[in-house]
Amino acid sequence: MELVKKYFPDLTEKQIAQYVALLPLYIEWNEKINVISRKDMDNFYLHHVLHSLAIAKQFSFLPGMEVIDLGAGGGFPGLPLAIFYPQAQFTLVDSINKKLNVVRAIAEDLQLDNITAIHSRVEDLKNKKVNAVVCRAVAPLEKLWQWSKPLIAKPKDPEDATGLICLKGGDLAQEIFESKTKPHKWDISFFF
Repeated sequence: MELVKKYFPDLTEKQIAQYVALLPLYIEWNEKINVISRKDMDNFYLHHVLHSLAIAKQFSFLPGMEVIDLGAGGGFPGLPLAIFYPQAQFTLVDSINKKLNVVRAIAEDLQLDNITAIHSRVEDLKNKKVNAVVCRAVAPLEKLWQWSKPLIAKPKDPEDATGLICLKGGDLAQEIFESKTKPHKWDISFFF
């Protein structure tokens, strides 16, 4: 948790308490359902929370903005972002309901009223328009863009964070080429 406070020194006491509460909640749930790798629990704040918050170093979600976490799984990056941006609305979407049940329970325990969890495939979301789609290690960029493009509303202000925001690793050259997109890239190590 100290890493989170180091890179985000302006967190409120409420946000700090919510981030601190995440680890014991995930430990408890991980004993029932494999939400995240049990081998990785010692690096929970670095590999899951801080990694998710890398998005907050580059983008701002203003009050009233709507964000979809595509393939939310156990709640990353959506849950840490919902704590960071309590005035934005986050919809966490996944096709595996048991992980979303964990997300719902953790959101309730943390009293996060800006999270909705939907058990669905993203292709089945109809007539939903959002400011941004975020995801972490879900699918190749080509598929992510294909699924996200119909959901993203045109920005009202050019300064607004809109579009598809992916947390990805490795050599992305081939994946970007195959996607026929022209993404902006940032190295997380630049922020942390």
